[in-house]
Amino acid sequence: MDVLRPTLIRIEGRVYRKNLIQEQTFQHEEEGEDDFCAGPGDCVDEPCDAFVVEETEKGFQCRVEVPSPFYKYIIGKKGETKKRLETETRTSISIPKPGVEGEIVITGQHRSGVISARTRIDVLLDSFRKKQPFTHFLSFALNQPAIQEKFLQFKEEVLEKCSQDPGVSSSLFQNPAKLHLTLGTLVLLNEQEIRKACDLLQRCKEDFVDQIAGGKPLTVEVAGVEYMNDDPAMMDILYAKVHMKDGSDRLQVIADQLMERFVASGLMLKEWDRVKLHATVMNTLFRKDPSGVSEERSNTVAGKSSFKERESFNGRNILKLFENFHFGEVQLDSVRLSQRFSSDASGYYATSGQL
Repeated sequence: MDVLRPTLIRIEGRVYRKNLIQEQTFQHEEEGEDDFCAGPGDCVDEPCDAFVVEETEKGFQCRVEVPSPFYKYIIGKKGETKKRLETETRTSISIPKPGVEGEIVITGQHRSGVISARTRIDVLLDSFRKKQPFTHFLSFALNQPAIQEKFLQFKEEVLEKCSQDPGVSSSLFQNPAKLHLTLGTLVLLNEQEIRKACDLLQRCKEDFVDQIAGGKPLTVEVAGVEYMNDDPAMMDILYAKVHMKDGSDRLQVIADQLMERFVASGLMLKEWDRVKLHATVMNTLFRKDPSGVSEERSNTVAGKSSFKERESFNGRNILKLFENFHFGEVQLDSVRLSQRFSSDASGYYATSGQL
C-alpha cells in the first residue's frame, strides 16, 4: 500500500483511512485481521456524536449490532483480537455466544476509549464484510416469456454458427428463467440486515422511484450484445444491451439513485459512479455451474470468485454476427431484492423484498 495514498474505507457516510503500521505476525491469528485507525486523526479524536454512547454508573457504554458470522473476527484466534482491542482502548467488550444474534457491548471508564473501540470494530467489520461473497442483489427481472423465447433462439443460433470457436459451448449460457439486470450486490448476513434492506427499498419507492417512473412500468428494449474486457478473443462474460424504449434515461436515473441510497446506508459498496445496465447472457462461470445460479458481478471483489480458474471463450464471431440481435421488449414494474443461489416457483431467484 502506498503510504501517501492509504486505502480509504467508507462507513455510514464517514471516511476512514487504513493505516500501514508495523506488522506483527501471529501464528494462529485469523486471516485478514489488520490493524486500523480512524482518520484523519487518531481514534481518540473521533467526534463524540459519531455514535450513541451512554453514560452509566461505572463509566460509559456503546452498543453495536453485528451479524453473528462476524463474531469470530472480533474475537480472533484464542481471543487475541478482542484482548488487543480491550487493552489498547482500555475497555471491556462483551460479545454474544456464537450463532446468537445480538449486540456487542463496549464498556469503559472513559468516553474516548469506548468511542475508539467502537471505531476500530466498525472498521474491522467493514474490511471483513468486503471479503465476503455477496448474498443478495438488487435486480430487474427480464425473464418474461417473449424474452426467454428470443434468448433461446439466440443460444441456438450462436451454437449453430460459432460452436467451433475456442471455448464456446452450451454450458456458457444463462438460465433463461434467471435473465435479469443487476443494479448492485449486497452482503446480508442475518434477518435484521435483510429486513433493513427491504425497508430501505420501500423508502426508495416512496421517495423517488414512483415519481421518476410516473407510476407506470418502464418499457425497456433488450437488443445487441457487448463485452467489458479488453480482448474479445478471450472473453469471460457477454452482455445484452438494455435501454429505455422511449429514449429517456429514467431507468438509469432510478438505478443510480438506488445505488447511492444503498451505498449511503452501508449495505452496498460503491464500485462505479454509474450503474452499468446490462444483462448477462453468457458467462464462463456457468461452465462449472450448469444450474445458472452463480450470478457474479463482472469485477468480483479482490478476485474472490468461488471458481479459481475460468476458461475464456473467443467471442469475436458472436459480436460480429449478433451485434444487433433483438431480444425483445419487457415491462419493468418492480425492483427485487434477490437472493443468490436460490430459485422461486417461476425459476427466478427467490425474492426477499421488492418495490
